Amino acid sequence: MTLSPYTYVTVSMGPGQRSRFTVAFCSADLQARAWLGEIGRPCFDLDTSDASVTVSTSGPVTDDDLTVARTIFNAAARYLADCERLHSGESHKATDGEAA
Repeated sequence: MTLSPYTYVTVSMGPGQRSRFTVAFCSADLQARAWLGEIGRPCFDLDTSDASVTVSTSGPVTDDDLTVARTIFNAAARYLADCERLHSGESHKATDGEAA
């Protein structure tokens, strides 16, 4: 089943609890970019026409910031590998179906 592209935003708030915002980009209409902010802080953006998320350091780059950047990198690599694997499998299915 294929859905139309969408962006899903949820805000959860409860008494005595921290608010939580969740953004789900379910679209190929997604821009990702990395850049240096005005004061030289590294920034990473995920952007659609509906919503945007920016990840940046809160000051000079720390060991914790490097850990976060590596985690983002590794998660993006896993996402790419999963997409390639599933796309390859779907391509083989389409080819097999056309040959039948």
